Amino acid sequence: MWQRLRDLVGRAYRRHLRREIDDVPDHVAVIQDGNRRYARERGDDAPEGHRAGADTTERVLDWCADLGVSELTLYAFSTENFERPDEELKPLFDLLEHKLREFADADRVHDQGVRVRAIGDVPRLPPRVHDAVEYAERRTADNDRFTLNVALAYGGRTELLDAARAIARDVDAGEIAPGDVDVETVESRLYDRPIRDVDLIVRTGGDERTSNFLPWHANGNEAAVYFCAPYWPEFSEADFLRAIRTYESREESWQRARAERAAALVRALAEVEFAEARAAASRLRERVPRLDGSDLSDDALGLAEGDAANPVDADAAGPIDGDSQDSPGAD
Repeated sequence: MWQRLRDLVGRAYRRHLRREIDDVPDHVAVIQDGNRRYARERGDDAPEGHRAGADTTERVLDWCADLGVSELTLYAFSTENFERPDEELKPLFDLLEHKLREFADADRVHDQGVRVRAIGDVPRLPPRVHDAVEYAERRTADNDRFTLNVALAYGGRTELLDAARAIARDVDAGEIAPGDVDVETVESRLYDRPIRDVDLIVRTGGDERTSNFLPWHANGNEAAVYFCAPYWPEFSEADFLRAIRTYESREESWQRARAERAAALVRALAEVEFAEARAAASRLRERVPRLDGSDLSDDALGLAEGDAANPVDADAAGPIDGDSQDSPGAD
């Protein structure tokens, strides 16, 4: 009975979260942390945690499809992971190979139009994993409704370093001028797999760091980041919806900040224009003949202190003190 009640409350909470979401990110990137700790706390070996995490990955794909997210990047295997012991790496490579091939052949993958791409130093992986990557990419190459990027043997600093070296070689060979190096130049050399900027990074497992993940695409776009405590195998749909809500709040805050900056810029420009108008009026006073011996005041020129919000264009000054249309105006 208690389990049924919890399920009812959970469904109601998820519906509440969905109703709060109006704006969905195009590209979500996930650091799938906590698989090994999940297994250890249950008395299992690390491979059991990785297998449980793979099940979560499949659920996240369904959640993305339901919400309308169009691109997902998963941090499946980092360059630092090569330092793990062989007894952990072999079953992990076996799992990667199996899941890539299984995923590429799944009917629902093709029904949802999912295209699989690998980013990272894939040739460093064992040949069987490399072959599975090529198989998954080839089988899903014609799908175009959703993109799944799998980061394998991936390291953000290594990616940027390799791109810088490639550009340096091209400049040295005279194929590109240093002044022509731009954003597109760099992105075209990021593992030869350019992806769109990341809108939201999600990290499970309790750590609050992005661990060298997509530094170019995330920092350049000021991506929203959501850290949560559950291990990756425990990551739920409610956690995912809370992450989306964090992105939406971040976007609203960013838009407010942009509007405030724009308003401040308009005010600053108005102040500059007013100062220039006063200077023009001052020059005008010096050049206009004193017909009755009195000075031309700021009020007469329409430049009272209260007019700062509506500065006068001195070039458009009209007749002064009832003078005829032939009275001299500003230069």
